[in-house]
Amino acid sequence: MSTEPEAATEETADAVGPGPGAPGTTDGPDAAAHDGAETAARSGPTGGTTAAAGDSAAEAGDGASAEEAGTGEATTDGTDAGTGTDAPGDAAAAGEKSEAEAELAAQRVERERIERRKAERQGPVDAGAKLSGTAADLLAAVRAVESGEKPAAPVFGAPEPTRRPAPEPARQPRPAVSAEPVAAPGEPAPEAVQTVRRVLAEGGAPEALAPQTAALLGEGAEGALRADPWQLLRVTGVRPEQADGFARALLGAECGPDDERRGRAVTVWLLEQAALAGHTALELPRLTETLARRGVPDPDAAVQSTLAEGEALAFQDALEEPGGRAESVPRSTQDTGEEGAGDGEERPVRVLVGLERYALAEESLADGLARLVNSAPKQDGSAADWEQAAAAQGSAAELIRAVAGHGLVLHTGGEASLAEPAALLRTAHALGLRAWAAAHGPLGRDRFAALLDASSGPAEPSSAEPARTGPAAVTLAGLLSGAEGPGRDAEGTLDLDLLVVLDAPQLDVESAALLAESLPDGARLVLAGDPAVLWSTGPGRVFADLLAARVCPQVASRRPDPGPLGELVSGIGIGELGQVEAPGKEVVIVPVREAAEAVHRTVQLVADSVPRAIGVPAEDTQVITPGHGGAAGTRALNAALKERLNPGPGRFGGFDPGDRVAYSPAPGRTLPGRVTKAEADGLHLACAGETVVVPRDRVEQSVRHGWALTAHQAVGGRWPAVVVVLPGDAAQGLSRPWVYTAFGRAARHLSVVHGVEQALPRAVAEVPAKPRTTRLPVLLAPQVSTDA
Repeated sequence: MSTEPEAATEETADAVGPGPGAPGTTDGPDAAAHDGAETAARSGPTGGTTAAAGDSAAEAGDGASAEEAGTGEATTDGTDAGTGTDAPGDAAAAGEKSEAEAELAAQRVERERIERRKAERQGPVDAGAKLSGTAADLLAAVRAVESGEKPAAPVFGAPEPTRRPAPEPARQPRPAVSAEPVAAPGEPAPEAVQTVRRVLAEGGAPEALAPQTAALLGEGAEGALRADPWQLLRVTGVRPEQADGFARALLGAECGPDDERRGRAVTVWLLEQAALAGHTALELPRLTETLARRGVPDPDAAVQSTLAEGEALAFQDALEEPGGRAESVPRSTQDTGEEGAGDGEERPVRVLVGLERYALAEESLADGLARLVNSAPKQDGSAADWEQAAAAQGSAAELIRAVAGHGLVLHTGGEASLAEPAALLRTAHALGLRAWAAAHGPLGRDRFAALLDASSGPAEPSSAEPARTGPAAVTLAGLLSGAEGPGRDAEGTLDLDLLVVLDAPQLDVESAALLAESLPDGARLVLAGDPAVLWSTGPGRVFADLLAARVCPQVASRRPDPGPLGELVSGIGIGELGQVEAPGKEVVIVPVREAAEAVHRTVQLVADSVPRAIGVPAEDTQVITPGHGGAAGTRALNAALKERLNPGPGRFGGFDPGDRVAYSPAPGRTLPGRVTKAEADGLHLACAGETVVVPRDRVEQSVRHGWALTAHQAVGGRWPAVVVVLPGDAAQGLSRPWVYTAFGRAARHLSVVHGVEQALPRAVAEVPAKPRTTRLPVLLAPQVSTDA
């Protein structure tokens, strides 16, 4: 059976949907569980098959979310999660760290730091014990507050533990670029895998799940499964009904829907589904309601047990009032009755439950951002020097002035606005700052580096210095792992004074937390991006939350994207899909009636029409479609495009030399590339100027053909020509952010293979992004003054 994570079903979506007026919940681009949730016939533990949610073209957010806690494995962006191929043995002998391996090491450092942070909170609760204190009060309080029987203050009166600054991560050495594949961390011993395989077979579950299950549960995995068969639900792609069948086979008459172990497992599973949909926490009433629909007889007890076992955390946040900001209820005010408690007025609150991994990462992020906002930036150059530099930079002057006096600045705008961060970096470098830019992926990095080079002018022919002496651009993953950029100083912080993060809407809470904690005191951070594009594939909406919180200067670029394409995309951003004059065939609409015709016309456009009429060769044209499945999804389009552009037998996992591919080295990341050769050690790819070798047993998981991508895979990139395919079955999955993102990837020419009729203008006008429930604004409010 396929073990890819299940896209958020309608039932799960009901649970993760935030309530109206909830703080940290605004409309925005939809980046839910998976871009085009794929159909997979999943063999249940009892031997049957169950259709996964929707092999439709509707997009629910691209790729996989953050990797499953403790497994060291994740479904990569835009790839199928295979079974039984989770531990590439060829990579274990790699002598040097690759970028992806170094990134995983940096993520482990962050998780270890979060674990230390968790230990600094209240002491652990004995397993199986009944919940007491504040955690138990949270469960009872939501009922009392909702019914009006009890005010919030007496219920949530326990003092909040004092926060301690999280220790800085250890310095990460800069590994040399290596073509070696990445080994799965924590690969289980063969003996452990074999014992788990026997238990799975006894319970009727696919034995192919054994390596992943053994890696997830660690030592004693066999005993853990026998003691609690619902532990199987923690494995990526396994669903509650499948885990129930496995438990019935092992426990027999002892198995029942009211089993405490089942309640805990389903609770954690729902929270994981919420994270796939972008949420960092769920409101307690919605969580318990969905637990009841999942056959849990006592949802409150299930949540209580989950909290007692330390598998989730509970929070209470004050709801935003008109004219005010959402924030955590001040515990000291509740306890002492000091002035400011509202003169006896009750403050509405909401109770949230979240996985500790994301909850603590969001707290860490809030602490790190508050440190930047509240501390004075390093004084490099006088105020007069900054002002003089700003006066000479035209449209970038406002950004430069904001950065001169603040540690955190937000910059918004489209593609043309990138000239302003480029001007800022040149100015900062001239003033003596160690200035760097970090993009979401290599396409954005290379595009911004070219912008820096073009604006810096030609280098002196007689210069003995390296080719680049000014500010440089890197990828964010490479910066955090140490594979790119300045590296880290003796204290483990990034060795820089100014960092501009491009494509900021793609930041999820975990990567943003690691970034914020990695910046030294006195550093300046600029988050730049287009707020109208799709959000991150991982949990959170960091950029949107910061814009809503208004805790730092915000600079909106006034540089519009030029030409008919700029006019079209700008209109979509405000909900208007209008006709534009395109004398140079910048925008072409190709109507189709059915999916087969859409595939045929797409191949015709890429291989013939666009090269002949526009002058853009097929290798510079990118196809974008809403999902992987369906008759006109990425699979069908890539198959047709390969047959026309690079036919071959596909002897190595369906690939041939010259094939255009999308490689996902880590969750949420997609690197475009080409197949160069296939040898015994794996599939050799050329990605962003580097050679990558993907082991044979990881090709199916991490490599797809790349002539056609989903919008989430394409975000951060731009191509001379783009063909957006909208088959009829994609109508329900379209939204304004999706259309904005897909259409905005075109630099010179856009063809739209249009088969959704009025669903396209309706999506642009009426379908904003699905909301996400997060806590970042609430966490920032008490730490940052409102006059930022």
